[in-house]
Parts: sequence; structure tokens; C-alpha cells
Amino acid sequence: MSEQRPTLAVIAAEAGVSQATVSKVINGRSDVAPSTRERIESLLRSHNYLHPGRQGRARRSGLVDLIIGGLDSAWAVEILRGVEAECARRSVGTVVSLVPPGEATPSSWAALPVLHHSDGVILVTASVTQAQRAQVEQAGVALVVIDPIDLPGNGVPSIGATNWAGGLAATEHLLELGHRRIAAIGGRKEMLCSQARIDGYRAALERAGIEVDRDLIRFGDFQHEGGFRRARELLALPDPPTAVFAGSDQQAMGVYEAARQGGLSIPQDLSVVGFDDLPMCEWLSPPLTTVRQPLEEMGRLAARTLFQLLDGQPLVSPRMELSTELKIRLSTAPPRL
Repeated sequence: MSEQRPTLAVIAAEAGVSQATVSKVINGRSDVAPSTRERIESLLRSHNYLHPGRQGRARRSGLVDLIIGGLDSAWAVEILRGVEAECARRSVGTVVSLVPPGEATPSSWAALPVLHHSDGVILVTASVTQAQRAQVEQAGVALVVIDPIDLPGNGVPSIGATNWAGGLAATEHLLELGHRRIAAIGGRKEMLCSQARIDGYRAALERAGIEVDRDLIRFGDFQHEGGFRRARELLALPDPPTAVFAGSDQQAMGVYEAARQGGLSIPQDLSVVGFDDLPMCEWLSPPLTTVRQPLEEMGRLAARTLFQLLDGQPLVSPRMELSTELKIRLSTAPPRL
């Protein structure tokens, strides 16, 4: 009869810690003290412990799940390009699954890595519930989130950009041009990146001694239609803005269309700043001033972080943000006198 593998409870008892702490170490979580981590890892090695979710497949499958809401935008394509490039460098295949945000339940995306026998999952722009975390951890699958709707907590790594700094830079640029009636259009209110961009916008106005006008702040979604609808509302105000900071380049395209339908010229009548720096920005008329976030590099970093977890390497921080940069083109100018 073969020797029975020790249970999580046995490892925890010998290490003098809780089973939850042992589980954190097994799943590569960063919120464990280094000395405790070393003690647990030593016991795991000495007992030749194998995570229950990985028993029967001690060798990696060589697959990573990328779960995303859709691929109908250049934003998503840039993320995908980065993930696939880093996975290819490691000779790892990428399984792309489209799960609309409204369907992101434990019975949908959290089950996919198990069905695919994947080593890890990269989840894009979604919330992670406690039930979903538990389901993924129970399967022994590593998890990294790109641009989460809210911070996933419990040490789950997340990748994003310096959204607050980007919102600040966009608004400061418009202020330097002389604009004072500056509107902002965000994505959904509950989205971490959307709120951070609006907070950066608010901070720039407050630094300039300008009172934040709530009528000039609108939320919707990051799509073309969302930007169009919110821009029409803003331009219909009795005292409309002379500039708009859009929370995404696709929203900015909607602002362009609303301005065109309203008989306004960009930037002579209305300055517009976007966010993302998608490839199309240089080809808009006029070319769009925007805040660049390194989307492809975010995808690469997410994949590298996933491989760190799989290799048992501790992370410096569970939250990593890449720098944004303002790209000034021809969609912004001083307001008409």
C-alpha cells in the first residue's frame, strides 16, 4: 500500500499555523510573513505535498486561461497581445474565453480553468467574489486580475495603471490651456479605474482653486455610445463645457460625434482628451490628445505575475500599477475668448 499523503491539516499542525495560512502559501499568495512561508514550504517539500486540485497531474498542463468580457475593442486586443506574447515566450498556450460581465458567476468563469485543466487564469475587468476565489483556490489554479472592478482582496494579485495620475495630467493640461469649464465622463461608478480617473480630475481642479461642478461629471460606460450620450447631455447644459476629459478613447470618439452633430469644431469650440492611447487615436480627425496606459505591457505583466505564482516566487506587492503618460496631439487648444 502506498504511503498516504499528508492533509492540509497535518501540515498546518506541524507548522503551528492555520490551514488557511498553508493554503495561502500553496497558492502563492503574498500576505504571509517570510519566516512563516519558509517554514511551511520546508514542510511541504519534506512531505512531498501535492495540492489536491493538482493530484494526478503533477506536471503542468502548459495552458493559461484568459477570461475577458469581449474582444470587440482595441483595448482588449492590446491586453490579449501582451498576455499571448509572454505566454509564448514560456511556450505556454493561451485559452481565451469570453464571459460577459453579467455572467461572471462562480458557475461560469471560475469553473473554466478546471474544465480546461489550466495552470492559471488571468481575469480581465471583473469582480472576484469570495465563492469564486474559493473555487479557483480549491482547484489549485493561480489567479491574476487585470483592471479589476474592485480590488479582489485576500492577496489576489491585480494589474492596473496609474489612473489617478492620468486623470490629473489630462485635466492639468486643459487647465494650462486656459479652460475652466472642464467636464469629465467616467465609466461605471463602481469601477476602480473609472473612479480613480475622476478623482484625478477632481484633484487637478481643486489644486487650481476651481470648485468641482457636479453637473460636469457624468458616468456611463467606456464605449462609444456612452461617450456620445453623456457628451450630448453636457453640451445641452445652459453653460456647457469648453473641454471634456473622456475616461476612454472610445468614449472620446462618442464625444467627437456629439460635437459634430452639435455643429461644434474640435478643438476650436471644444477640446477633448481621451484615455488609453489606442492605435486609432492618431487617425482620428483631429488626432486625439489622450493619456496612454501601457495595455500590452499590462498583459505581459499579468502573465509574468502568474508564472511567478506558479513557480512559488513571492510577489513584491499584490497590486501593481504601470505608469501613464499624456500624449498631446491636435484635439486640445485654448478656449475661444
